[in-house]
Amino acid sequence: MPAPDGPLSRARPGRERILAAIRAAAITEFSLHGLKGTSTQAIAQRAGLTKPQLHYYIAGKEELYSELLMQVLHEWKVVFSFDEHANDPARVLAAYVRQKLDHAFDKPEMSRIFTREVLDGGRNLERFWPMSRQWTQKKIDIIDGWIARGLMRPLDGRLLLQHIWAMTQYHADYALQVRSMGGLPDDAHIDREPIARELVAFVLAGCGMAVPPDA
Repeated sequence: MPAPDGPLSRARPGRERILAAIRAAAITEFSLHGLKGTSTQAIAQRAGLTKPQLHYYIAGKEELYSELLMQVLHEWKVVFSFDEHANDPARVLAAYVRQKLDHAFDKPEMSRIFTREVLDGGRNLERFWPMSRQWTQKKIDIIDGWIARGLMRPLDGRLLLQHIWAMTQYHADYALQVRSMGGLPDDAHIDREPIARELVAFVLAGCGMAVPPDA
């Protein structure tokens, strides 16, 4: 069954190219308007497709939205994992802060999809929460292990992770404010290295640890 006729089908691009265009368009639309405020027509137009063409490749916006939410959570699980055998929490936490900050700068729209879903009530996250709590608990258990071994001061591991999350996620969700408060144009490049150094130093100081020379 051929795709519906239109500019893209006549140009015969590969299926993967079209799916990538749909995905990129959906990420932008969902990050700006959430699930309720996004229409398949808007996704189609941004992807350079007609609406019939779009529905040849996807069943509906809900399916695509759920896939993107899953991708966000999977990336956070894989990228922001702790090494449970590490004996140097300062380096592990420094790397964690930097990785989370990099994600906020490199994939702000993906981060905003999650944040907008939470602000909209989080109904579409209900089935993901148990899994997310398990991932978070694994990190908390590792932090508690470091504390028990005297490698860092006693603290609430859950709150520590939430504070790191808030400080790094800010640079995705509030990028407009970051630039405005810095007197920068809306599209200005932001040097993340000074931000990373300050955040790492702040977090490690709060944990009663010095910043490693190579962190």
